[in-house]
Amino acid sequence: MIRLEELSRGTTVNGILPDRAFTIVDVTWSHADIVTLVYKDAGGNLGAELVMRDREPELEVVAAGSPWSFDGDGALLRLVSEAHRIRLAYLFDPVLAVHTSLVEPLPHQITAVYGEMLARQPLRFLLADDPGSGKTIMAGLLMRELLIRGDLHRCLVVCPGCLAVQWQDELFQKFHLPFEILTIDRIEAARTGNAFSEMPLMIARLDQLSRSDELQAKLAQTDWDLIVCDEAHKMSASFFGGEVQPTKRYRLGKQLSEITRHFLLMTATPHNGKEEDFQLFMALLDGDRFEGKFRDGVHTSDTSDLMRRLVKEDLLKFDGRPLFPERKAYTVGYQLSELEDLLHQRVTDYVRTEFNRADALENNGRKGTVGFALTILRRRLASSPEAIYQSIRRRRDRLQKRLQEAKREATAEISFGQAIDLEDWNDDFEDLVPAEREATESEVLDQATAARTVTELQAEIDQLGDLEQLALRVRRSGRDKKWDELSKLLQKVELFDAQGQRRKLVIFTEHRDTLNYLADRVRILLGRSEAVVMIHGGLGREERKKAEQAFKQDVEVQVLLATDAAGEGINLQRAHLMVNYDLPWNPNRLEQRFGRIHRIGQTEVCHLWNLVAEATREGEVYLTLLKKLDLEQQALGGKVFDVLGKAIAGAELRDLLIQAIRYGDRLDVRDRLNQVVRDRLDPQRLRDLLATFCRLVFPGSVRTTGWHGEAARAEALRNYPCSGCDSQPRDGNRSPS
Repeated sequence: MIRLEELSRGTTVNGILPDRAFTIVDVTWSHADIVTLVYKDAGGNLGAELVMRDREPELEVVAAGSPWSFDGDGALLRLVSEAHRIRLAYLFDPVLAVHTSLVEPLPHQITAVYGEMLARQPLRFLLADDPGSGKTIMAGLLMRELLIRGDLHRCLVVCPGCLAVQWQDELFQKFHLPFEILTIDRIEAARTGNAFSEMPLMIARLDQLSRSDELQAKLAQTDWDLIVCDEAHKMSASFFGGEVQPTKRYRLGKQLSEITRHFLLMTATPHNGKEEDFQLFMALLDGDRFEGKFRDGVHTSDTSDLMRRLVKEDLLKFDGRPLFPERKAYTVGYQLSELEDLLHQRVTDYVRTEFNRADALENNGRKGTVGFALTILRRRLASSPEAIYQSIRRRRDRLQKRLQEAKREATAEISFGQAIDLEDWNDDFEDLVPAEREATESEVLDQATAARTVTELQAEIDQLGDLEQLALRVRRSGRDKKWDELSKLLQKVELFDAQGQRRKLVIFTEHRDTLNYLADRVRILLGRSEAVVMIHGGLGREERKKAEQAFKQDVEVQVLLATDAAGEGINLQRAHLMVNYDLPWNPNRLEQRFGRIHRIGQTEVCHLWNLVAEATREGEVYLTLLKKLDLEQQALGGKVFDVLGKAIAGAELRDLLIQAIRYGDRLDVRDRLNQVVRDRLDPQRLRDLLATFCRLVFPGSVRTTGWHGEAARAEALRNYPCSGCDSQPRDGNRSPS
């Protein structure tokens, strides 16, 4: 602080003009406490300022007659220079996010972020690496790197509801990114009325957004730097009648694409086997290029600049060794007992008869729902005696109540009630959230009927009563051939380690009734109830997490029984043995299930046993499929799983299995169905799919339709070495840290 009397010509002063000093040219006193200063700033501009006594505390002499001095705050200078250095740090460390995160990324993860995604401005990309390859790590590295470079301020992650907490935990623990989950409470507590504008780092559940027009309207009022969509294949659409039939999720994907600068889709199953559907999916990234329906021979869809897909068998560690161990699948066929075979025949006759009656219905919505219910019933027949018994019993009870209602109302016709909106899900029932899938199955199975009159409904109820009694006989007989095969597997030598301790085993089934049935039997076989834990769609997040941790951490827990609620977003590489007690009707789910144990961190060879009844109609089709898989697996290794969903689509496989149920007693139909499966898994066709769809694309390498070799991989690692190690470089690279 200086006094007004100390102001003189030639003095350089701070505190009068904002953020800059000036040199006094002349001083004129107007009063004892007021002085007029004529000054010249650093640019030579003249000015005048009236200064009163009360401003003396703000005044500071820089240097008498000198515009610069070196007596500033050194700590403040250091703080500013350090902030500037950090802001430019990415220019000196090309993989800065790697060294500021709690991760040890692998070569394919580094090349994905620094070779494929960061180079694209703006980013429109599909990351389609195999399950278990660490796509969440890649997304986190991308976010961290964009944040460091000042290119990311607002980020939205859209994922299935069951994965929201897992995303939040991993982004915070590994990348120090404090994402918030969008909840009803947070929506209602928004100060501005729009929670999307108040939360710069947000995780939102896919169906929460897709089913709410109100949330979508609020979302449309915001803009984002980056939006990441996990399990993006759920945002599907298809062509029907020459027109696009979008789902609610697909419409949401379109909206998300329009409100963000960077858009990243992530899925391990991008292709459902239909090229036109895949093109619609890619239109989320580039609507102009993929406009219109794909037609063979007319369109080409080179997606190499918009996506990357790496298969597990070609992923390597820094030292060149394979990242994933080998995976092997085995087919375990079995013959039904005489009583089981009788039940299968009777239920099949019932299903076929009801299918024919449904075909005669004029209401297409009701026809489709009835067919869907009958398909579920047939799948539960193949699952277990417990599942088919409970399903028939519940269906008979529900239809009996409807019959009583019709009699009370004194009407001869049966009202169908509200149909399940299956078309809204684009017939992709397999992609529903597991809890929703189980609830919908039960609702449809219990209420859908082709009966149009009281007489027809009474006849169906009587038939169901006979089937219920037969199913009860099978259940009480104790002769369950499928369980016999599983019990033999549980006693195999391969399921015990060198010390005689039982190895951990994952068993997948389709239905909750079968899950409970198996839990009782496995506990009796092992002699300990605590040896078995279960995961199904009815579990809350905390219970599910508790079961997962018990299986992975508790040596006393040896078997995990699960429905497809554990098919996504759960890491089970603590085990390397798996059994498909029930086979899914969507081929992609085979890989998703296997991917729970065959993922990063797995060190043992993974084994999968598929149980299938040989003499049943759909069993013959699946047996043909699995035998072809066994043959091609020997020729192509585990890579056959990587294109299975593209070789034979889920909808196509379901159609084949339904045809087998309805017309499987005709030899010509059986031969045709088996031939279709063999054609879809033709060795040359599989090799073509591997060559054209599963590409390894690295920065600096030439894009081709085939596989890139080790030279291209080595080039990628030279471009993006691990710079966090102290070892000497080897062949131009740093050694792995």
